[in-house]
Amino acid sequence: QVQLVESGGGLVQAGGSLRLSCAASGRTFSSYYMAWFRQAPGKEREFVATITRSGGSLYYADSVKGRFTISRDNAKNTVYLQMNSLKPEDTAVYYCAARMYYVSDYRSPLRYDYWGQGTQVTVSS
Repeated sequence: QVQLVESGGGLVQAGGSLRLSCAASGRTFSSYYMAWFRQAPGKEREFVATITRSGGSLYYADSVKGRFTISRDNAKNTVYLQMNSLKPEDTAVYYCAARMYYVSDYRSPLRYDYWGQGTQVTVSS
């Protein structure tokens, strides 16, 4: 099992930047595919980005491509989400998630085994 704890959320003006972190417990962090999702009020949880076990492959939602960067440090058991050029529509609770196995539909929240508690990101206009 793995426990995930997000941090780094907050209030930022449009055009600004934030860096989210997700710290994982356990010694098998490098065995997990990691991802970030977000959920705005009244909306479904949506995929943001995912990264493979070694960090060699990255995939993004079209809405964040070119602005957000996912990365991981397996020595520190941590995955990051660098968010630049933030927009008001990026406002949401951001969650990190982990899954053990490769799946083709990595955009589905149902494919993830473990979730953090979420961190609020608010972008003001």
